[in-house]
Amino acid sequence: MTSPLAASTILPGTASGAILASPEALSFWGGVDPATGTIIDIHHPLHGQSVTGKILLMPSSRGSCTGSGVLLNLALNSRAPAALIFRETEDVLTLGALVAEIFGHALPVLRATPEAFAALSHAQSATITQSTIIADGLTIPLTRPRDTALELTAADQAVLDGADGPAPAQAMRILCAMAVQQGAVRLIEVTQAHIDGCIYASPANLTFARKMADLGGKVKIPTTMNAISVDHEHWRAQGTPEAFGLPAQRLADAYVEMGCAPTFTCAPYLLDTTPKSGDAIGWSESNAVIFANSILGARTAKHPDFLDLCIAITGRAPLSGVYLDAHRKARLVLDIDLPENPDSAVWPLIGYIAGQLAPDRIPFLTGLAPANPSPDDLKALCAAFGTTSAAPMLHIEDITPEAATAVAPDTPCQKIDRALMTATWLKLNTGPERIDLVAFGSPHASVTEARTIADALDARRVNRDVAVILTIGPATKRDLEADGTIARLTSSGVTVISDLCWCSISEPVFPPSTKTVLTDSGKYAHYGPGLSGRAVRLASLSDCITAALTAHAPQRLPSWLQGPDASAPSLS
Repeated sequence: MTSPLAASTILPGTASGAILASPEALSFWGGVDPATGTIIDIHHPLHGQSVTGKILLMPSSRGSCTGSGVLLNLALNSRAPAALIFRETEDVLTLGALVAEIFGHALPVLRATPEAFAALSHAQSATITQSTIIADGLTIPLTRPRDTALELTAADQAVLDGADGPAPAQAMRILCAMAVQQGAVRLIEVTQAHIDGCIYASPANLTFARKMADLGGKVKIPTTMNAISVDHEHWRAQGTPEAFGLPAQRLADAYVEMGCAPTFTCAPYLLDTTPKSGDAIGWSESNAVIFANSILGARTAKHPDFLDLCIAITGRAPLSGVYLDAHRKARLVLDIDLPENPDSAVWPLIGYIAGQLAPDRIPFLTGLAPANPSPDDLKALCAAFGTTSAAPMLHIEDITPEAATAVAPDTPCQKIDRALMTATWLKLNTGPERIDLVAFGSPHASVTEARTIADALDARRVNRDVAVILTIGPATKRDLEADGTIARLTSSGVTVISDLCWCSISEPVFPPSTKTVLTDSGKYAHYGPGLSGRAVRLASLSDCITAALTAHAPQRLPSWLQGPDASAPSLS
């Protein structure tokens, strides 16, 4: 009988160091400074600590697919953890470690049993050998995971052997390595890809893309690109420093050189190329993956950065995870006590809470159908869910395509009540009442959202002390220019920016004098404080408009979270 104190070697290597044990998952992108290794996610219990040289112990990763690029950059600059030990299956950081190995930087990745994980959580330091983990008197044996017999087609094998050139061969090697660690028995053909690695999260992203482009890499299937880190055509005029703007532009250009379409949007589901229900696709970008699986009924794993390009170059992906019917089922029911007459802020709030309660599993949400959510509401919910959960999808009763067959009778259930909503609202609303910046478009705003903002402003000028910025994709920008919406927004004092989004915006496009940001995005309310160093508060679209006009957002609960006789008390 196997001892419960055991761990498996995912990527081999040796290491020693202090243990940094995290009780919850962490997104390296937006959660760890890629230059220093310091944890910058203010909502995480390890905020302020450094991962550098530590044996990082956490259940899994979560959030952005860009975490693989952050880990690679840390490795290339000797700021990475000494080793990673997970309790659950994990892909994003594992892929980053795999690519780091290609660049000559070994970083052990292990998966511990729950018992071993719990024991290591109480240890101060550890040494990892090829066969054991030795930690404060504990000796935990290491085993190799059972080898998966990956069955390659003749065409796959030919690509692996170099028949199509060095870049496809390298891409296929990475794909096969990930497929084996995921337990896939074969690869699957995908019809389209979406690249997340085009964000200039760190110099490592450019290093990898340039290497693949120089090897002659070309995408094999239609491939769209995520938002990039600068306005591709206007970054110099916007005052972006050359030291950042030029490599960010070169990174985008490298992917275009390899045949990717310069769509530059984090919301590819807004494009004309939107996949259909049942389509097997290869998307990266957490909010896009969740929307594709959950709302569109397409099928894609949450592919890490770098793996997205490998999929695009080969047209193949590991047949594992939510590509398979069995892994698309809900493992937790979340029964939501939906308040009466909620405004738009309820959707990111519910998504955020759902991710916290289901950090490692697909949830089934009940109680939302009576509110008749729009596609933009569901977009906001999915994006917020992706910041707090590692799961690649969710189900919503009577709304999402697979909801009718998603839940087994014995699935456990938890309640999302108003007390939990209130506590989470307070968590996402810490900051002064004076507002300096209103942030719309995380993920990129749709045509409908942009028109709603223009209608709400109703030709009024925003307050002279408030910057209001809306980020959109180039295709949406063309539509909004054609119908006059851009002109309406601009005349009201709104700055409309294409190509980049809030999760990659930087100074001086982000106004340097800003102290407090108000946003209708649960995703940016979570990541914004760590990324910008400012207070970021969540609000409804309506309250964001009011703040844009008045430079003020009272610290209070929304009316739909108050008791029937309450008047909206101050929370300051």
